[in-house]
Amino acid sequence: MFCTLERPMDQRVWLVLPFVFAAAVFGLMGAAGLLTGAWATVPLSSVVSGAGVAVAAAVSGGVRWRRAWSRTWLRWPYLGAVLVLGVAVGAVEVPALAATVVGVPVLVGLVFRLVVQNDESRQTAGCR
Repeated sequence: MFCTLERPMDQRVWLVLPFVFAAAVFGLMGAAGLLTGAWATVPLSSVVSGAGVAVAAAVSGGVRWRRAWSRTWLRWPYLGAVLVLGVAVGAVEVPALAATVVGVPVLVGLVFRLVVQNDESRQTAGCR
């Protein structure tokens, strides 16, 4: 049986979601580069930034917006600005070690939060 999240997402969490997603992916890319020795730098890809924006857009329906107008007038311009920023920094090279040091703890934190949130949701909803 699948359970849905009963609590809406906080607006501040939603605002950092594209950056946290991108940091986690870049951390994985940096770790892969260090483990294989294939590259020493990780390019900040606009594709990864776009995926972070897509994730934020997908979950934006479950955000607890503080004002009704912010649902339209904050959500879409913010996502557009983050996408433009991701395209603008798309060719910047970051050392793989730096990407790993920043991104892997972010990824571990995301997985931990997902497990804790999933466990809390199951307990409150009576899911199995």
